[in-house]
Amino acid sequence: MLFTLSLSLSLSISPTTLTSSPRFKFHSCPHVLPPTPKPPPPRLRSSSQAHHVILHDNGTVAGAGAPVEENILPAGLRRESMPRHVALVMDGNRRWARIRGLPVGSGYEAGVRSLRSIVELCCKLGIRVLSVFAFSSENWFRPQAEVEFLMELFERGMRDEMGSLLRENIRISVIGDSSKLSRSLQELITRTEETTKTNCGLQLIVAVSYSGQYDIVQACQKIALKVKDGLIEPNDINESLIKQELETNCTEFPYPDLLIRTSGELRISNFLLWQLAYTELFFAQSLWPDFGEVEFLEALQAFQQRQRRYGGRDF
Repeated sequence: MLFTLSLSLSLSISPTTLTSSPRFKFHSCPHVLPPTPKPPPPRLRSSSQAHHVILHDNGTVAGAGAPVEENILPAGLRRESMPRHVALVMDGNRRWARIRGLPVGSGYEAGVRSLRSIVELCCKLGIRVLSVFAFSSENWFRPQAEVEFLMELFERGMRDEMGSLLRENIRISVIGDSSKLSRSLQELITRTEETTKTNCGLQLIVAVSYSGQYDIVQACQKIALKVKDGLIEPNDINESLIKQELETNCTEFPYPDLLIRTSGELRISNFLLWQLAYTELFFAQSLWPDFGEVEFLEALQAFQQRQRRYGGRDF
């Protein structure tokens, strides 16, 4: 699973060329959306996606293909049951390209378009945190030329989008083993996180050079040093302490409510292993470049139909 996030829309994995696409357009999304104003009695609404859409008093929209708009939820979705943190394993870019006889880079470019769509939806729906598995620890074993290209692309995209992040109130956090990244990329990540840390809209967590096993190991190492230095006793080690040392301590909501994996694969691929203890899992058949608004809303509807018991009894 290899997906490099480029916040600019220049994404291609062609060995010789870098194609350009329209720039990533973010949408503002404050932490708490204002209450939905009560609309007039149900009325018909037409759109390019749904010719007959009814707006109900509760703010939901009826009609297949009804577009998601600010402060209006699609029919069947409840704002109070919306996941606060959604995690994404974006799989299927290469297969998507191969099926179509296209260069692998075309698959990644199409995947970026899907990511843009999901980021925009998360903002509109009031989702607080979106975590994406961009580059795993295992991806370092890919061909060196490909890895270097992807790292350079990631760096360029983050630099180009600094202004957009500030204007659109999106906070960026990057988690993973940064020691393997270039010095210039490390410095850029630090600047980006520092510059956007006060943004109160969507928090986009990008996992780069990351694995769930790495995260747990580095947390244990930090705790072991505290024991060695006499700051804590072994008996002080508990779940809360481990949580504080995991890389997801960068967010108010470190535990995803919903994990979505695309391409029909039924595994989590070493992503957020500790954090997914009670996460609801949704496996979509679509390859990542084909995953869009309809599929994302389907995952949210499935999530809201489940009863989360966190290991407790079903009364």
